[in-house]
Amino acid sequence: MGGVRVDIFDLLSLAGGLSLFLFGMSVMGQALERRAGGGLRSLLGRLTTGKLAGLLTGLAVTAVIQSSSAATVMVVGFVNSGLMTLGQAVNVIMGANIGTTVTAWILSLAGIDGGSLFIQLLKPSSFTPVLALVGVIFYMFCRSDRKKDTGVILLGFATLMFGMVTMSGAVAGLGDEPGFRQAFLLFKNPVLGVLAGAALTAVIQSSSASVGILQALAVTGQVSYGAAIPIIMGQNIGTCVTALLSAVGTNRNAKRAALVHLCFNVIGTAVWLSAFCLARVAFSPALLDESASLLGIAVAHSIFNVLCTGLLLPMSGYLERLVCRLVPDAKGPETPSELDERLLATPPIALERCRSVASDMAACAAGALTDAMSAIRGYTPELAQRVRDGEERSDHYEDILGTYLVKLSAEQISEHDSGEAAELLKVIGDFERIGDHAVNIVQSVEELNAKELALSPAATAEMDTLTAAVEEILGLSLRAFLDRDMAAAEQVEPLEQVVDLLKETFRTHHIQRLQQGRCSIGAGFVWNDLLTDLERVSDHCSNIAGCVIDAALGSLSIHESVRAVRGDRERFLERYEGYLKKYAPAAG
Repeated sequence: MGGVRVDIFDLLSLAGGLSLFLFGMSVMGQALERRAGGGLRSLLGRLTTGKLAGLLTGLAVTAVIQSSSAATVMVVGFVNSGLMTLGQAVNVIMGANIGTTVTAWILSLAGIDGGSLFIQLLKPSSFTPVLALVGVIFYMFCRSDRKKDTGVILLGFATLMFGMVTMSGAVAGLGDEPGFRQAFLLFKNPVLGVLAGAALTAVIQSSSASVGILQALAVTGQVSYGAAIPIIMGQNIGTCVTALLSAVGTNRNAKRAALVHLCFNVIGTAVWLSAFCLARVAFSPALLDESASLLGIAVAHSIFNVLCTGLLLPMSGYLERLVCRLVPDAKGPETPSELDERLLATPPIALERCRSVASDMAACAAGALTDAMSAIRGYTPELAQRVRDGEERSDHYEDILGTYLVKLSAEQISEHDSGEAAELLKVIGDFERIGDHAVNIVQSVEELNAKELALSPAATAEMDTLTAAVEEILGLSLRAFLDRDMAAAEQVEPLEQVVDLLKETFRTHHIQRLQQGRCSIGAGFVWNDLLTDLERVSDHCSNIAGCVIDAALGSLSIHESVRAVRGDRERFLERYEGYLKKYAPAAG
């Protein structure tokens, strides 16, 4: 009975160690994504069509987030959103396969053996408790999100290393079990080894984790290189499951990107497995019968992935054409998904995509307003239709952005990213309202035309002045948002005050013209609507600039932003007087 008890407890230790290992890897990967958010955005922003640039990008991103599956899912999301071409995706995916080998090298530290102090310090059992202690201090006692994420990274790493040691200890006794020895003799059959590696990785959806499990089993001394190498090859195929699942419901190019990952690994495995079998038959290397070490498995994993990349990188164009044949073009054009939910798994990237779409929305709303003000000077049905199309597009952007940003805010994101998400949520409402006012302006102009009314020369001159001021404030707020230009943002509030003054002054002039019989009542109603819409546009421009200043100050209160702009009273008055002089209202 005692032997059975030990077997049961060994099994429980193995399950617990595996759970801690997978949990630690997941937590560490997520924290690495948050911690390196800006760096990831920068890396992916420099994507080019060059093979080497794409390869290095994929390698760097995967090395940072410690998961080729996550990197490939990201790539599928980028292709589905139209951010990345299929050609770029091919190169990035190849780089991701090399980047994923970093984990195996880190885990191989557990196999270091030696008597010197330096060697002992390199063993995880020596430095993992220190990392855990530092991680707890950072996580529990630091307020900065970046330091907290650093603490989570250290705790995640300590957890996965503890899980690795626990797994190794649980399986150490299996080296003397005949059944276990026979199982790994079976895996010397290359096909069975590939199938076993593929099945294990498909289940846990991480080649890094499955290589770690193989390294833990290697401590039994029963895992030979002849069995380990085919298993490693199969693990590369199994990791494709995640990308294939993520491609469900995407456009054709995104499906092709996921298929590139599969084809790359299947072709690479087929070629190098054939070479492995031929070498084993022709030369019967003694190395294949030796017990694999943790470091040896890491080396084999890296060599295999580098060889696959070296084989297929020069033929990336053929690989692209192959998947295009496997997933042929549709009869009609496909529209890329503007905001792909797959990117929510990487909040910094998702947030950058939101800002990009919000920039498109800003340009769309600003274009609609510019066309509407042009319609005041010279109406055409084509111009009016462009305004309405722009407003509809702005509404669409607000719907998808609002929904996506709410989902993003529910993810575990940093305080800085949360503030930026809140800023975007506020700003998109202002841009949508600018589009609405553009349509209102066109409707007012159409009312003038339908009733055969005309503005008096004085009213026309005043309208030219007001539209010029609104065009300038629109340009300033747009530049402030698109370029995060604080200098432009600080100029908006004094100009908005001048627009308010212009509106009230021109309304007074209009009443005077009515009393003098120089303006009709019908035209006067339309004139008043135009003044109101243009003045409200300037209010929304002020809100947008306030949000930009909010983001810079780390505040969520527009009132604080306005106070900050007006705080330097002398500078504010100088700008106000400058705009007042530029748009000085003449007598009615």
